Amino acid sequence: MRTYIALVHKDADSAWGVSFPDVPGCFSAADRREDILPNAIEALGLHLEGQDAPEARDITDIAADPEVAEELRAGAFLMAVPHVTMAHKAVRANISLDKGVLDAIDAAARERGMTRSSFIAEAALNEITGRHEAA
Repeated sequence: MRTYIALVHKDADSAWGVSFPDVPGCFSAADRREDILPNAIEALGLHLEGQDAPEARDITDIAADPEVAEELRAGAFLMAVPHVTMAHKAVRANISLDKGVLDAIDAAARERGMTRSSFIAEAALNEITGRHEAA
């Protein structure tokens, strides 16, 4: 999984804006701070879908970029954003879990009309992308 560095900024009375110095033309926005990462992951995935992913520079190199450095001085910040790709191909995996955890997974999957595998995959993606259901 490749990780890109995003530049996050916010002007008064606006949403959080996200851009990717290494992925020109890829932008995202979020009204709430907790939605910045999930929205950025989604935008990055959609922007790069079907394309060869460009090289991702190190955070030090991004911060040294004069345009980025100017944004940082103005209050922006940098955030690591994983590029989560979907291969749309199921692969069998053998994992070990505590029996009680497995029972809880099975119960939660049944409640949602899901298989154990789809529940685990969705839960893992939610964790990776920062999308958590509000309690």
